[in-house]
Amino acid sequence: MLHTDDNTVVFDQTEVPVIWRSSQRTRRLSARIDPRQRALLVTHPPSYPRTKALLFLKQQKDWILEHFEKLSYFPVLLTPGQVITLCDMPYTIIHDPEAQGGAWLTDTTLVVTGQPEFTGRRITDFLKNYARKALTLELQALSHSQNMQPSRLDIRDTKSRWGSCNSQGRIMLSWRLVLTPAIVRHYLMAHELSHLKHMNHSSAFWHLTDTLTPHRKEAEAWLKHYGAALMAAG
Repeated sequence: MLHTDDNTVVFDQTEVPVIWRSSQRTRRLSARIDPRQRALLVTHPPSYPRTKALLFLKQQKDWILEHFEKLSYFPVLLTPGQVITLCDMPYTIIHDPEAQGGAWLTDTTLVVTGQPEFTGRRITDFLKNYARKALTLELQALSHSQNMQPSRLDIRDTKSRWGSCNSQGRIMLSWRLVLTPAIVRHYLMAHELSHLKHMNHSSAFWHLTDTLTPHRKEAEAWLKHYGAALMAAG
């Protein structure tokens, strides 16, 4: 059964925030999960009947709940007390306001110093720097083993893409890859390295990718299940 108010729909016991967006440019109702806002974004033509929209959402209940519940795998904000996995190793985020030095890793913790209002930014800044070093080493290892050499590696805070490779051989990777399992990192790096020879997604491209990594199916399944939630983190 579906219950609703202006900002929430409730399927049985699960509350799903809803953002209603009227658009002159759309001719039909559509719904998608917005991972950054942790909400269901419903786009509709002006004057679209709300009762008709709610009937549509009720019909899509299973899909909505499946995708909404995936968002709980990764928190939007990285805060003290949470456990994160960096390059397959778990670390508990600890806030030490009296210490100095920004942020650092121990064997089991990520220690963040300073005032509480700055911890989120310091955690993210640390992870970006960590990613720059860790992902560079992993990409170098894979590229050298295959005698393939990108012209440059950029680590960026992307909102929708895990990586890219341009015609000059410059590879971009999202810093959030350090939070994914090794098979996912290996696959995505192999994917971008394959673009050094094939700037498309032809059969030759996929054959090369599968030659570089055995993890494509597992990695794509992981990204399908958790990718949107992780992209919203940080």
